[in-house]
Amino acid sequence: MVGCQDDETLVEVQELETLANYEIAPIEGQYIVVLKESSLSRNIPQNYDQRITMLKNNFLTRFSSLKISSENIKKTYGFAVKGVAVQLNHEQLQVLRAHKDVQLIEQDYQITLSPDLSILKGKPSNPGGGGEETPTQVTPWGVTRIGGAGNGVGKIAWIIDSGVDLTHPDLTVDVARSKSFLGGRDADDPNDYNGHGTHVAGTVAALDNNIGVVGVAAGATVVAVRVLDRRGSGSYSGVIAGVDYVAANGAAGDAANMSLGGPVSSALDNAVVAASSIVKFALAAGNESDDANNHSPARANGPNIYTVSASDSADRLASFSNYGNPPVDYAAPGVSIASLWKNGGTNTISGTSMASPHVCGLLLLGNVNFDGYVSNDPDGNPDKIAHR
Repeated sequence: MVGCQDDETLVEVQELETLANYEIAPIEGQYIVVLKESSLSRNIPQNYDQRITMLKNNFLTRFSSLKISSENIKKTYGFAVKGVAVQLNHEQLQVLRAHKDVQLIEQDYQITLSPDLSILKGKPSNPGGGGEETPTQVTPWGVTRIGGAGNGVGKIAWIIDSGVDLTHPDLTVDVARSKSFLGGRDADDPNDYNGHGTHVAGTVAALDNNIGVVGVAAGATVVAVRVLDRRGSGSYSGVIAGVDYVAANGAAGDAANMSLGGPVSSALDNAVVAASSIVKFALAAGNESDDANNHSPARANGPNIYTVSASDSADRLASFSNYGNPPVDYAAPGVSIASLWKNGGTNTISGTSMASPHVCGLLLLGNVNFDGYVSNDPDGNPDKIAHR
């Protein structure tokens, strides 16, 4: 369904997903090493920075015979999983693979938006959608479909994505706790230069303030956990670091959104499952028209994990959406979704990336219910449509 505005001002895309429709390349010589819980000291600090520093030093000491330099450890994990992302030569890799304290080792990958998604970098539009509106604020059709906006003030949403526009007038952002897990010029900058993360945040929590759009849990505070750069590129090791940060800092009642995904990664899935014991997770099912069990973290399952497929305004499963029960728990609006954009803007785009934050918002408001089922579900088991 096209929003109630001039079609020429819209950026309409059937397949948007930051880490779906992906190009994938191994990061040469870089691996994710997860240690067994039983191998770790019980006397480790609860403070995030202190624990990360301690575990990095412990890793270097424990495997000192391998002569791994501190500079070769790119990420350290201490909460959702325990381990490191590290550059290794062949000999070091083989020793670690055989070590009794190592649970698993995976190749690290860099995943990047496909070039055909570059049209999303066009001019943002005024928001569109169906539903109630004031002269300057729109209620997107997706928010209406899931039961309307609720009061999210005081709730916390962790947006694991391309960052969030930290000064967007239609968002409440916890800048102090927002963090980037990128390197280079973006190492300490959780701001969003892509737009995707801000769009997600808007669907979750845009303010009810007579401008822009209104989110599902209107006025909830969002924390930017930046794992994707301005090109929509990120590494699995960085995404796991983002999940680990949420596990360290989240609290009961919080919800996290991951509108990203890629090929199967047990390390990433395990991190999400562990973190979900603290924070509820909404996960995009992915946009490959494929079984979601073939993609991480969409395939992760647990009582506080909600994998979300995309539906259109006629309650049909979107043509691009992944499917499969399990892991898919609900469908939510994901076609022509109006929300916020970088630089204080708005935009209308499509994807399971847009569906997942509807459920994230519902999780902040309480339990997720449903209202009907999608049609055209290729797995023969129609997904429930999420609702307040």
